[in-house]
Amino acid sequence: MTLFLGLGIAGVVLLALSLVFDGILEGLFGGVLDGLFDGLLSLPVIAGFISMLGFGGAIVLGTTGVGTIAATGVGALAGLVAAVLTWKLSRALMRDQTDATPRDEDLVGTSGSVVTAIPAGGYGEVLLRLGGQLVKLSARSGVPVARGTEIWVEATLSSTSVSVRPVER
Repeated sequence: MTLFLGLGIAGVVLLALSLVFDGILEGLFGGVLDGLFDGLLSLPVIAGFISMLGFGGAIVLGTTGVGTIAATGVGALAGLVAAVLTWKLSRALMRDQTDATPRDEDLVGTSGSVVTAIPAGGYGEVLLRLGGQLVKLSARSGVPVARGTEIWVEATLSSTSVSVRPVER
């Protein structure tokens, strides 16, 4: 029973270490095994197997009258189930993709409004929508633009400033 509990605790400790040393086991072989096991030899999968082998074996050994060999078999089966579930969950999480990060060039062609008047050839401020968020940027225009005027972005001058023109209707 002590051996099974020790394996269970070792698996939990290995799982905690896998959070800190993510990918270390895959890197130990220098990429030789890349794609061969497709994540089956990752630390979380191994930790799940070891901990369920230990805890499952301890539960069976402590609650039933079967011997150590039967408890090991049941623990190994529970460990395989935990390893497969861990592997499938980690693959699903790795496939999760996010939207592309908005770039400065994405502002060109967007509309907004002037919040601080823009003098001819000088700088003012405009409020634009980038990636669903309101962004206040410095703006330059060839003509004076009054506060509250709707504008179009013609070009990005830097990460914090744009060139704009008033919308003509």
